[in-house]
Amino acid sequence: MHIRIEIGAQCLSLYGDDGACIRRYPVSTAAKGAGEAMGSECTPRGRHRIRARIGAGAPAGAVFRGRRRTGEVWTPAFAARHPGRDWILSRILWLCGEEPGRNRGGTVDSMRRYIYIHGTGDDQPMGEPRSHGCVRMRNRDLIELFELVAAGTVVEISE
Repeated sequence: MHIRIEIGAQCLSLYGDDGACIRRYPVSTAAKGAGEAMGSECTPRGRHRIRARIGAGAPAGAVFRGRRRTGEVWTPAFAARHPGRDWILSRILWLCGEEPGRNRGGTVDSMRRYIYIHGTGDDQPMGEPRSHGCVRMRNRDLIELFELVAAGTVVEISE
């Protein structure tokens, strides 16, 4: 299996070993566009792998900070009490760049930039770039994807 994320189309596709598309999901990538530099808040391009799968068994909407569950669960009312918070919800697929000098090592390292595929609040639109660099998904979509992929799965991000 492998994942392809198309920034222009704001779409994540999961492909089986035979190359057939198994699932397609709307996503939200970086509001600032594509880019690899540390601190840019851009979505990095190129070949990545899922380095870690975090959150197995957590309830939908579980809130994460620093890759750890806080014990909170997102609801519209909870979100209203915490305006402006960048929600990381339900599950985390932490990406590691595979291309030295492009998305791995130095000031372009996707893993050290904490680039994830993660859930976000149900009030956030999909199909338009709004994140701070990560790839946001609907919680139900992310939970489904999480169950289908393993650590080491290739993730290709293109414009």
